[in-house]
Amino acid sequence: MSLQCGIVGLPNVGKSTLFNALTKSNIPAENFPFCTIDPHSGVVQLPDERLNELKNIYNPEKVTPATVEFIDIAGLVKGANKGEGLGNQFLGQIRQTSAIVHVIRCFNDPNVIHVNGDIDPERDAEIIETELLLSDLETLEKKFKKTKRHAKSGDKKSLRDLEIIEKLIKQCGDGIWANALELEKSEDLSTVKSLHLLTNKPILYVANLSENEIVNNIENKYVKRLEEYAKSKGGALIRVCASIEQEISSLPHEEEKAFLKEYNLSESGLNKMVRASFDLLGLQTFFTGGPTEVRSWTIPIGATAKQSAGVIHSDFERGFIKAEVFGYSDLVKHGSEKALYDLGLARTEGKEYIVKDGDCIFFKFNV
Repeated sequence: MSLQCGIVGLPNVGKSTLFNALTKSNIPAENFPFCTIDPHSGVVQLPDERLNELKNIYNPEKVTPATVEFIDIAGLVKGANKGEGLGNQFLGQIRQTSAIVHVIRCFNDPNVIHVNGDIDPERDAEIIETELLLSDLETLEKKFKKTKRHAKSGDKKSLRDLEIIEKLIKQCGDGIWANALELEKSEDLSTVKSLHLLTNKPILYVANLSENEIVNNIENKYVKRLEEYAKSKGGALIRVCASIEQEISSLPHEEEKAFLKEYNLSESGLNKMVRASFDLLGLQTFFTGGPTEVRSWTIPIGATAKQSAGVIHSDFERGFIKAEVFGYSDLVKHGSEKALYDLGLARTEGKEYIVKDGDCIFFKFNV
């Protein structure tokens, strides 16, 4: 299951610097607007120490972690929905993503230009999010006209869709995101999803702080204000320092821990950002293991054993017979699958079993 997160924000807030650090790439991050013209994407591994333990147990030829794809989208400005600053193009790029990571600068630095002249996290967040709402309104109004023509025939589905679109137009017009719409029927969800609205995506706010504030765990006034703003929008917030993260990413892996210790950091902010992005869509992982490969698979929370088998291959789902399941912690504690079977800690589950995060599974199927 692929997770794509679009990194958005005003110009010069640290988006490209964070993206460089995330993907250890080297795209431009100069101190002027619209440096990033084309969207850059990079696939990032989900940090998961459990894979190291499984590697020690199975001694596989390779280890394959779950991944998150990040797309660095050029800085948006006021008027983007009307094409300002190549805005239409950039909004279209966001529409293709699963979730939004909104980077907002929360520190003063006279050497770094701010496109609006000063630091104001709520204003900066609202500029971007107003553009997303205006773009959605344009999408909804076009869809309304098209659906209204179909509804004239008396088609029940079109009539219901028209009601939903009308509600969304009013809600977005009032400045409320589409993902806050209360749906009366479960089948209405597919209608909303089919509209591919920008404001129907979950959002993670990333407060970009100065090095001093991160190292000394200082929560400045800007972060406190942004935290309240994020809560009001139903979004999560994490704190990072883009410049520190870029420095960490340039180090050999064996030197990272020493660097983090020197800066009194338990882990990199980017690890938190990757995990938070993964959690944003309610995803979890299960494991498969053997001498060839240990692998982490991504599934939605609440997925059944049969649905999870389909993530590996459609034949696994189509010909599902049963799943042999044991817990990660039991496997690590007792050291081998054989020990778990001998102790009765491996169990057989059917197609309706709800897979838990960290389950180790062997699927049996027949096609």
